[in-house]
Amino acid sequence: MADNRAKSQPGGVWRAVKPFVNGGAAGMLATAVIQPVDMVKVRIQLGQGSAVNVTKTMLVHEGLGSFYKGLSAGLLRQATYTTTRLGSFRILTNKAIESNDGKPLPLLQKAFIGLTAGAIGSCFGSPSDLALIRMQADATLPASQRRHYTSAFNALCRIIREEGVFALWKGAGPTIVRAMALNMGMLASYDQSIEFFRDSLGFGEVSTVIGASAVSGIFASAFSLPFDYVKTQIQKMQPDATGKYPYKGPLDCALKTLKSGGPFRFFSGFPVYCMRIAPHVMMVWIFLNHIQKIEKNLGV
Repeated sequence: MADNRAKSQPGGVWRAVKPFVNGGAAGMLATAVIQPVDMVKVRIQLGQGSAVNVTKTMLVHEGLGSFYKGLSAGLLRQATYTTTRLGSFRILTNKAIESNDGKPLPLLQKAFIGLTAGAIGSCFGSPSDLALIRMQADATLPASQRRHYTSAFNALCRIIREEGVFALWKGAGPTIVRAMALNMGMLASYDQSIEFFRDSLGFGEVSTVIGASAVSGIFASAFSLPFDYVKTQIQKMQPDATGKYPYKGPLDCALKTLKSGGPFRFFSGFPVYCMRIAPHVMMVWIFLNHIQKIEKNLGV
């Protein structure tokens, strides 16, 4: 009897952790593909010009490798943030469906679960997100202010040593809010679109996944860019000669940005941001779908 319990336990453990493992793997694969576009997006938000100018400048002055600067931090971010948010969303959704007698959930409930999963994932992913932003923005700073992090782990260790442990969550407020907005748009719209394309329009599996992924990416971009802009400004700011920071916090940053550039300033780099977020979201879902199919074929 003890042997039977021992044999059944790994399966139970795997079922519990599978949504998290699958989500993290899909996120990391998508990030490895989309990293160059993410680099260009950050440079645009930091005021270095259009997508064409930024790309040309990076190629001429920094080389092809500059597009992959911060990749280790990006992969670490997916291993923490996406692992947690997608795993949490699937588990919370399954629990809610069970409570709803197996019926599909209303969109409002999906949106709330997406908000919750985004907040949970962001709490785990904020340190690696900070390291990623700093590594990507380093080349845009004056030579005397560059941090020259060699990897994500080097960045995290130096931040702890030089600024304290709690500095790892600098800008966590807007990061969490941005993650909640992005995941509400991404996760809720994906599940809702899957039901629409599959059940209402009768699409096949491939076209359903691609169509729902595209819708999910557009909603994620539209909901999250203003928060992403504020988050980036907070995370990359440095004190002036007197030790004063340009912004007191996320709200101060948002108000100053609104006053100086109007509401459309929050959507700086939107085409590139959408080109970065939407394909990444699409690839996450497509990779996740393939991973799940492979596991199904293997019986795991």
